[in-house]
Amino acid sequence: MIDREAQLPIKRQAQLLGISRGTVYYHPEPIPEAELVLMRRIDELHLEHPFAGSRMLRDLLRLQGVEVGRRHVSTLMRRMGIQALYRKPNTSRKHPAHPVFPYALRGMAIERANQVWALDITYIPMARGWVYLVAVLDWHSRRVLAHRVSITMESDFCVEALREAAARWGAPEIVNTDQGSQFSSAEFVAEVQRIGARQSMDGKGCWRDNVFVERLWRSVKYEDVYLKAYDGVSAARQSLAAYFEFYNARRPHQSHDGRTPDMVYFSSLPPMQAAA
Repeated sequence: MIDREAQLPIKRQAQLLGISRGTVYYHPEPIPEAELVLMRRIDELHLEHPFAGSRMLRDLLRLQGVEVGRRHVSTLMRRMGIQALYRKPNTSRKHPAHPVFPYALRGMAIERANQVWALDITYIPMARGWVYLVAVLDWHSRRVLAHRVSITMESDFCVEALREAAARWGAPEIVNTDQGSQFSSAEFVAEVQRIGARQSMDGKGCWRDNVFVERLWRSVKYEDVYLKAYDGVSAARQSLAAYFEFYNARRPHQSHDGRTPDMVYFSSLPPMQAAA
């Protein structure tokens, strides 16, 4: 599909094909089975004990009979994009040359759909290897408005998810993210400006600022990812798309008194938008 000899730049070819530029340059390397099993267990422990750093995770693994060194655990955590929450997930690693936007939600009453959207990235284990998932979440209703799966951590898939959400549901007033390099990149910042929204970022190390997305990841992993061993990227995309349809339309939320995200989202839209 990609013609490396063509005059058209590879980046433009990838855009026309609707794929991430990183996909073009990606060369998969086989990961030992034992390493994949260990990475999945680290991910599960991270959800159960989000405050645990590499030392505590090493000790927790040893209590389960898994002998592993702290440096190895730390290396795998970096590869997966996770760290103890008090230090902020590594998927949120800030780029020193990128801008940081002030947190705009402190003290704000969020009472309607499309008032605030939140975006975040998480690691998704598969039977062989892993992918990264980004979701656009409506803060008020907890509805997932768009998502993308990527094999790399470039900003492209985050831009694509935000663009799709805005095209389908209209622009929010505020887009809130962490300080990760994907969200502070020139491409993402430009997309937020293009749709007419204001950009907000969590404070450094303040994982609670985006806690609703953290809860979404827990639901996604325990209710779909860990129940299935995705056998490839296509299977991961199909299964996650089906899960988000269920999550939006049929999964009741305690915080909504048993109503689904769809019910809350559409009932709080302005009449003209809801009709559309």
